[in-house]
Amino acid sequence: MRPVEIACDESGSEGENLLGGETDVFAHAGVRMSWPEATACVREIRARIGSPAEEYKANHLLRAKHRPVLEWLLAPDGPLAGRGHVHLTDKTFFAVRAAVSLLAGPGTDALARTLHRTGPAAFGAARWQFFLTAFTSVLRLKPRRGVTTSPREFFVLVDELAGVPGEAGEIVALFRDGGERVTTYRERLAGDPGLVPVLDPLVPAVIHTVRHWSAAGTPVELVHDEQLALTAERVLQLKATLGPRLAGVRFVDSRTDARVQIADFLAGVARRIASDDLNGRGDPGLTTPLRSFVDAESVWDGPVG
Repeated sequence: MRPVEIACDESGSEGENLLGGETDVFAHAGVRMSWPEATACVREIRARIGSPAEEYKANHLLRAKHRPVLEWLLAPDGPLAGRGHVHLTDKTFFAVRAAVSLLAGPGTDALARTLHRTGPAAFGAARWQFFLTAFTSVLRLKPRRGVTTSPREFFVLVDELAGVPGEAGEIVALFRDGGERVTTYRERLAGDPGLVPVLDPLVPAVIHTVRHWSAAGTPVELVHDEQLALTAERVLQLKATLGPRLAGVRFVDSRTDARVQIADFLAGVARRIASDDLNGRGDPGLTTPLRSFVDAESVWDGPVG
Protein backbone atom coordinates (compact mmCIF):
# COMPACT_ATOMS: atom_id res chain seq x y z
CA MET A 1 0.00 0.00 0.00
CA ARG A 2 1.37 3.40 -0.96
CA PRO A 3 2.08 5.52 2.15
CA VAL A 4 0.45 8.89 2.71
CA GLU A 5 2.76 11.84 3.29
CA ILE A 6 2.14 13.80 6.49
CA ALA A 7 3.93 17.13 6.88
CA CYS A 8 5.06 17.81 10.45
CA ASP A 9 6.50 20.53 12.61
CA GLU A 10 6.66 21.34 16.31
CA SER A 11 6.54 24.32 18.60
CA GLY A 12 7.96 24.70 22.09
CA SER A 13 10.70 22.10 21.76
CA GLU A 14 13.33 22.48 24.48
CA GLY A 15 14.40 18.87 24.75
CA GLU A 16 14.50 17.62 28.33
CA ASN A 17 14.15 21.14 29.70
CA LEU A 18 10.58 20.76 30.91
CA LEU A 19 10.60 23.28 33.75
CA GLY A 20 11.79 26.85 33.88
CA GLY A 21 12.29 27.14 30.13
CA GLU A 22 10.85 29.49 27.56
CA THR A 23 7.62 27.53 27.07
CA ASP A 24 5.27 25.46 29.22
CA VAL A 25 3.56 23.62 26.35
CA PHE A 26 4.96 21.49 23.54
CA ALA A 27 2.91 20.99 20.37
CA HIS A 28 3.54 18.61 17.48
CA ALA A 29 1.40 19.05 14.39
CA GLY A 30 0.79 16.82 11.39
CA VAL A 31 -0.95 18.02 8.24
CA ARG A 32 -2.28 15.96 5.34
CA MET A 33 -2.42 18.27 2.35
CA SER A 34 -1.30 18.06 -1.24
CA TRP A 35 1.35 20.43 -2.57
CA PRO A 36 -1.24 22.47 -4.51
CA GLU A 37 -3.59 22.67 -1.50
CA ALA A 38 -0.81 23.77 0.86
CA THR A 39 0.58 26.27 -1.63
CA ALA A 40 -2.86 27.78 -2.15
CA CYS A 41 -3.41 27.94 1.63
CA VAL A 42 -0.10 29.73 2.22
CA ARG A 43 -0.90 32.12 -0.61
CA GLU A 44 -4.32 32.86 0.89
CA ILE A 45 -2.82 33.46 4.35
CA ARG A 46 -0.30 35.88 2.86
CA ALA A 47 -3.07 37.72 1.01
CA ARG A 48 -5.28 37.97 4.09
CA ILE A 49 -2.44 39.12 6.36
CA GLY A 50 -0.91 41.46 3.84
CA SER A 51 2.50 41.50 5.51
CA PRO A 52 5.63 42.00 3.38
CA ALA A 53 7.49 39.33 5.39
CA GLU A 54 9.16 36.73 3.20
CA GLU A 55 8.54 33.92 5.67
CA TYR A 56 5.42 33.70 7.79
CA LYS A 57 5.37 32.17 11.26
CA ALA A 58 2.60 31.45 13.73
CA ASN A 59 3.20 34.76 15.51
CA HIS A 60 1.86 36.58 12.45
CA LEU A 61 -1.46 34.75 12.85
CA LEU A 62 -1.52 35.33 16.61
CA ARG A 63 -1.48 39.11 16.37
CA ALA A 64 -4.78 40.64 17.40
CA LYS A 65 -5.24 42.43 14.11
CA HIS A 66 -5.07 39.09 12.27
CA ARG A 67 -7.62 37.32 14.49
CA PRO A 68 -10.05 36.83 11.55
CA VAL A 69 -7.34 34.99 9.61
CA LEU A 70 -6.67 32.65 12.54
CA GLU A 71 -10.37 31.99 13.02
CA TRP A 72 -10.68 31.18 9.31
CA LEU A 73 -7.73 28.76 9.48
CA LEU A 74 -9.21 26.83 12.45
CA ALA A 75 -12.87 26.99 11.43
CA PRO A 76 -14.88 23.77 10.96
CA ASP A 77 -15.21 24.67 7.29
CA GLY A 78 -11.71 26.14 7.02
CA PRO A 79 -8.74 24.87 4.99
CA LEU A 80 -7.43 22.62 7.80
CA ALA A 81 -10.71 20.88 8.63
CA GLY A 82 -10.02 17.13 8.51
CA ARG A 83 -6.45 17.81 7.40
CA GLY A 84 -4.73 18.83 10.64
CA HIS A 85 -3.85 17.10 13.90
CA VAL A 86 -2.03 18.34 17.01
CA HIS A 87 -0.57 16.45 19.95
CA LEU A 88 -0.20 18.71 22.99
CA THR A 89 2.06 18.25 25.99
CA ASP A 90 1.72 20.15 29.25
CA LYS A 91 5.40 20.01 30.20
CA THR A 92 4.79 20.04 33.95
CA PHE A 93 2.26 17.23 33.72
CA PHE A 94 4.69 15.34 31.47
CA ALA A 95 7.35 15.61 34.20
CA VAL A 96 4.89 14.39 36.84
CA ARG A 97 3.89 11.43 34.67
CA ALA A 98 7.55 10.57 34.10
CA ALA A 99 8.24 10.66 37.83
CA VAL A 100 5.29 8.45 38.73
CA SER A 101 5.94 5.99 35.89
CA LEU A 102 9.65 5.61 36.60
CA LEU A 103 9.58 5.69 40.38
CA ALA A 104 6.27 3.99 41.18
CA GLY A 105 5.96 1.73 38.14
CA PRO A 106 3.95 1.71 34.88
CA GLY A 107 0.17 1.81 34.71
CA THR A 108 -0.07 4.66 37.19
CA ASP A 109 -1.58 7.42 35.03
CA ALA A 110 -4.40 8.01 37.52
CA LEU A 111 -1.85 8.54 40.28
CA ALA A 112 0.00 11.02 38.09
CA ARG A 113 -3.16 13.06 37.54
CA THR A 114 -3.89 13.06 41.26
CA LEU A 115 -0.35 14.15 42.13
CA HIS A 116 -0.36 16.83 39.45
CA ARG A 117 -3.60 18.28 40.82
CA THR A 118 -2.83 18.02 44.54
CA GLY A 119 0.95 18.52 44.69
CA PRO A 120 1.11 22.33 44.59
CA ALA A 121 -1.41 22.78 47.42
CA ALA A 122 -0.07 19.90 49.52
CA PHE A 123 3.60 20.87 49.39
CA GLY A 124 3.40 24.56 48.52
CA ALA A 125 3.97 25.88 45.02
CA ALA A 126 7.67 26.68 45.49
CA ARG A 127 8.51 23.37 47.17
CA TRP A 128 6.56 21.45 44.55
CA GLN A 129 8.43 23.21 41.76
CA PHE A 130 11.74 22.49 43.48
CA PHE A 131 10.83 18.82 43.78
CA LEU A 132 9.99 18.47 40.08
CA THR A 133 13.13 20.38 39.10
CA ALA A 134 15.19 18.06 41.29
CA PHE A 135 13.63 15.02 39.65
CA THR A 136 14.36 16.23 36.12
CA SER A 137 17.91 17.11 37.17
CA VAL A 138 18.52 13.58 38.47
CA LEU A 139 17.47 12.05 35.16
CA ARG A 140 19.63 14.27 32.97
CA LEU A 141 23.23 13.23 32.39
CA LYS A 142 24.06 16.86 31.56
CA PRO A 143 21.96 18.94 33.98
CA ARG A 144 21.12 22.53 33.21
CA ARG A 145 23.68 25.03 34.37
CA GLY A 146 23.13 25.82 38.04
CA VAL A 147 20.55 23.02 38.49
CA THR A 148 22.25 19.90 39.83
CA THR A 149 20.74 17.38 42.21
CA SER A 150 22.32 14.03 43.10
CA PRO A 151 20.15 10.92 43.47
CA ARG A 152 20.92 10.90 47.19
CA GLU A 153 19.73 14.49 47.61
CA PHE A 154 16.61 13.77 45.58
CA PHE A 155 15.58 10.79 47.69
CA VAL A 156 16.13 12.79 50.88
CA LEU A 157 13.58 15.21 49.44
CA VAL A 158 11.27 12.29 48.61
CA ASP A 159 11.38 11.22 52.27
CA GLU A 160 10.50 14.74 53.38
CA LEU A 161 7.49 15.08 51.08
CA ALA A 162 6.32 11.53 51.78
CA GLY A 163 5.65 12.63 55.33
CA VAL A 164 3.11 15.26 54.26
CA PRO A 165 -0.43 14.04 55.10
CA GLY A 166 -2.84 13.45 52.22
CA GLU A 167 -2.92 11.86 48.78
CA ALA A 168 0.09 13.73 47.43
CA GLY A 169 2.31 12.57 50.29
CA GLU A 170 1.07 8.99 49.92
CA ILE A 171 1.92 8.96 46.21
CA VAL A 172 5.39 10.41 46.76
CA ALA A 173 5.94 7.73 49.40
CA LEU A 174 5.77 5.20 46.56
CA PHE A 175 8.90 6.79 45.11
CA ARG A 176 11.09 5.67 48.02
CA ASP A 177 11.95 2.38 46.30
CA GLY A 178 12.82 4.01 43.00
CA GLY A 179 16.54 4.46 43.53
CA GLU A 180 17.53 1.35 41.60
CA ARG A 181 15.27 2.35 38.69
CA VAL A 182 16.96 5.77 38.52
CA THR A 183 20.42 4.17 38.52
CA THR A 184 19.44 1.69 35.81
CA TYR A 185 17.93 4.41 33.66
CA ARG A 186 21.00 6.64 33.91
CA GLU A 187 23.24 3.71 32.96
CA ARG A 188 21.10 2.88 29.93
CA LEU A 189 21.02 6.52 28.85
CA ALA A 190 24.81 6.76 29.07
CA GLY A 191 25.35 3.59 27.07
CA ASP A 192 22.69 3.83 24.37
CA PRO A 193 22.71 6.93 22.10
CA GLY A 194 19.43 5.83 20.55
CA LEU A 195 17.55 5.68 23.83
CA VAL A 196 14.77 8.25 23.97
CA PRO A 197 15.06 10.25 27.21
CA VAL A 198 11.93 9.91 29.32
CA LEU A 199 11.91 13.69 29.72
CA ASP A 200 11.80 14.51 25.99
CA PRO A 201 8.22 14.84 24.69
CA LEU A 202 9.13 14.89 20.98
CA VAL A 203 9.31 11.18 20.16
CA PRO A 204 6.11 10.26 22.07
CA ALA A 205 4.31 13.06 20.19
CA VAL A 206 5.60 11.79 16.85
CA ILE A 207 4.35 8.31 17.72
CA HIS A 208 0.87 9.68 18.38
CA THR A 209 0.97 11.63 15.14
CA VAL A 210 1.76 8.50 13.14
CA ARG A 211 -0.87 6.46 14.96
CA HIS A 212 -3.50 9.09 14.21
CA TRP A 213 -2.82 9.28 10.49
CA SER A 214 -2.34 5.51 10.07
CA ALA A 215 -5.47 4.54 12.01
CA ALA A 216 -7.25 3.47 8.82
CA GLY A 217 -4.42 1.09 7.95
CA THR A 218 -2.53 3.32 5.52
CA PRO A 219 1.19 3.59 6.29
CA VAL A 220 2.61 7.06 6.89
CA GLU A 221 5.72 8.78 5.63
CA LEU A 222 6.62 11.83 7.66
CA VAL A 223 7.92 14.93 5.91
CA HIS A 224 9.34 16.68 8.95
CA ASP A 225 10.94 20.05 9.46
CA GLU A 226 14.62 19.63 10.24
CA GLN A 227 14.89 18.46 13.84
CA LEU A 228 18.25 17.60 15.43
CA ALA A 229 16.59 15.60 18.22
CA LEU A 230 15.28 13.08 15.68
CA THR A 231 18.62 11.38 15.18
CA ALA A 232 19.13 8.40 12.91
CA GLU A 233 19.09 6.13 15.99
CA ARG A 234 15.79 7.57 17.17
CA VAL A 235 14.21 7.26 13.74
CA LEU A 236 15.16 3.57 13.79
CA GLN A 237 13.55 3.27 17.21
CA LEU A 238 10.41 4.95 15.88
CA LYS A 239 10.26 2.42 13.07
CA ALA A 240 10.75 -0.44 15.52
CA THR A 241 7.96 0.90 17.74
CA LEU A 242 5.48 1.68 14.96
CA GLY A 243 6.25 -1.16 12.57
CA PRO A 244 4.50 -0.96 9.19
CA ARG A 245 2.58 2.14 10.27
CA LEU A 246 5.70 4.24 9.64
CA ALA A 247 7.09 3.94 6.12
CA GLY A 248 9.83 6.50 6.64
CA VAL A 249 10.92 9.94 7.83
CA ARG A 250 12.26 12.62 5.51
CA PHE A 251 13.59 15.97 6.72
CA VAL A 252 13.12 19.21 4.80
CA ASP A 253 13.57 22.93 5.32
CA SER A 254 10.12 24.34 6.07
CA ARG A 255 10.82 27.24 3.72
CA THR A 256 10.91 24.84 0.79
CA ASP A 257 7.73 22.90 1.53
CA ALA A 258 4.39 24.70 1.88
CA ARG A 259 2.90 21.67 3.63
CA VAL A 260 5.46 21.93 6.45
CA GLN A 261 4.81 25.67 6.65
CA ILE A 262 1.14 24.90 7.33
CA ALA A 263 2.19 22.39 10.01
CA ASP A 264 4.39 25.11 11.50
CA PHE A 265 1.40 27.48 11.63
CA LEU A 266 -0.80 24.87 13.29
CA ALA A 267 1.81 23.81 15.87
CA GLY A 268 2.64 27.40 16.78
CA VAL A 269 -0.91 28.66 17.20
CA ALA A 270 -1.96 25.50 19.04
CA ARG A 271 0.89 25.88 21.52
CA ARG A 272 0.07 29.51 22.25
CA ILE A 273 -3.71 28.94 22.52
CA ALA A 274 -3.17 25.93 24.80
CA SER A 275 -0.62 27.78 26.94
CA ASP A 276 -3.01 30.68 27.45
CA ASP A 277 -5.72 28.20 28.41
CA LEU A 278 -3.37 26.42 30.82
CA ASN A 279 -2.59 29.71 32.56
CA GLY A 280 -6.19 30.86 32.96
CA ARG A 281 -6.21 33.16 29.92
CA GLY A 282 -8.15 30.85 27.65
CA ASP A 283 -10.14 32.34 24.79
CA PRO A 284 -13.19 30.17 23.99
CA GLY A 285 -13.30 31.66 20.52
CA LEU A 286 -9.99 29.93 19.83
CA THR A 287 -9.91 26.96 22.23
CA THR A 288 -13.22 25.64 20.94
CA PRO A 289 -12.18 25.32 17.27
CA LEU A 290 -8.71 24.12 18.28
CA ARG A 291 -10.21 21.22 20.23
CA SER A 292 -11.23 19.45 17.02
CA PHE A 293 -7.55 19.15 16.04
CA VAL A 294 -6.19 17.97 19.41
CA ASP A 295 -5.20 14.33 19.92
CA ALA A 296 -7.30 12.66 22.60
CA GLU A 297 -4.11 11.08 23.97
CA SER A 298 -2.39 14.42 24.49
CA VAL A 299 -0.45 14.80 27.74
CA TRP A 300 -3.02 17.15 29.15
CA ASP A 301 -4.95 17.07 32.41
CA GLY A 302 -8.43 17.79 31.14
CA PRO A 303 -9.77 19.18 27.86
CA VAL A 304 -8.32 22.27 26.23
CA GLY A 305 -10.83 25.01 26.87
